Amino acid sequence: MKREKNTAPPDTAAIDLARHWTLDPRIAFLNHGSFGACPRHVLEVQQQLRARIEREPVLFLSRELEPLLDEARGALARFVGADPDDLAFVPNATTGVNTVLRSLRLGPGDEVLTTDHAYNACRNALRALEPSGVRVVTAAVPWPDTTPAAVVDAVLGAATPRTRLALIDHVTSPTGLVFPIERLVQALGERGVDTLVDGAHAPGMLPLDVRGIGAAYYTGNCHKWLCTPKGSGFLHVRHDRQERMLPLAVSHGFNSTRTDRPRFRLLFDWGGTSDPTPYLCVPEAIRFLGSLVAGGWPALMQRNRELALAGRALLCDTLDVAEPAPAEMIGTLAAVPLPDSQGPRPEANSLYDPLQRAIFDQHRVEVPIFVFPEHPRRLVRISAQLYNSREQIELLARALCAELESPEAGAHLA
Repeated sequence: MKREKNTAPPDTAAIDLARHWTLDPRIAFLNHGSFGACPRHVLEVQQQLRARIEREPVLFLSRELEPLLDEARGALARFVGADPDDLAFVPNATTGVNTVLRSLRLGPGDEVLTTDHAYNACRNALRALEPSGVRVVTAAVPWPDTTPAAVVDAVLGAATPRTRLALIDHVTSPTGLVFPIERLVQALGERGVDTLVDGAHAPGMLPLDVRGIGAAYYTGNCHKWLCTPKGSGFLHVRHDRQERMLPLAVSHGFNSTRTDRPRFRLLFDWGGTSDPTPYLCVPEAIRFLGSLVAGGWPALMQRNRELALAGRALLCDTLDVAEPAPAEMIGTLAAVPLPDSQGPRPEANSLYDPLQRAIFDQHRVEVPIFVFPEHPRRLVRISAQLYNSREQIELLARALCAELESPEAGAHLA
């Protein structure tokens, strides 16, 4: 294992950009991908909206909210390449996945297909169908050595005539891989299989054309790479699949006799009293983030991706491991396999790997470490957002070396 020297000059641009977030400057926060981080300006806009609600709740929620949701949905639709009437706001992508699964009539003999890179919460949503006789099939996608072709082969190889739905990640959560989603959707469609795309990480990480992807269902988060307040996501349902969709909370729209709005809109726009401000902040978040870098969103995405690739190369060189996937499969998340160690498997009820705890407690670096696909293989996953710098990744590299090599490492990993 090599010792990484801190040779990079201070990233003054990242330091300047970091002032727009309220993140603790004492912590190297390399985990934007888990929950996102909302800029202080957008939080101020949200607070203004909340104050407006509380000045006259009935006026706002009963008479002013609907056009504001239309405006927010329109801005989001332009950003992700969709028809606004095919979009519904949901709190997060996990809710979007559950909404689709609960709306479909699946039963004994039906199969649902996913991969071993799928987000655990969404795999659990599939497992919840098993008592009704639905079989969950998991395609094993190679890792760390993988390619787009290997992903396609693994998924299609697991599809059968009984496959009714495929839940496929656009960007995988544990391994940070950008799957060839257009190819997968088309190939599965040719086999008569609808695809539910878990795009939790895609909006704001990748240029999106949801309409062009063509999936029956696509769900994504805004609070991750779009940096909106927590609790803002969307579900896109292709027009020919909307008739069967119901929100998880069925409310007044179910028996509405209004004809001025599509039924899909009436069903999903009101699910009961809740805080709508995360959704209403979407237009300002898109505008504000796009204003932080010359060149707007394309330049922002490129800057973040370049840092993720550089950080991945640095960690792989330091840890003396091969880069686990071609650069074309990397967005602004990058996962690196860790050398095998004698550290124990994390406890079943523990949220954090013992090494992750040590990296945070001893070095003040916030970064996720996962067991994947099975013990003893572990990986570290970095995120690259505007406020991140190469120096933070160098700090992580030194921390990993210290914890994996030091005689005290065993104590931290116990």
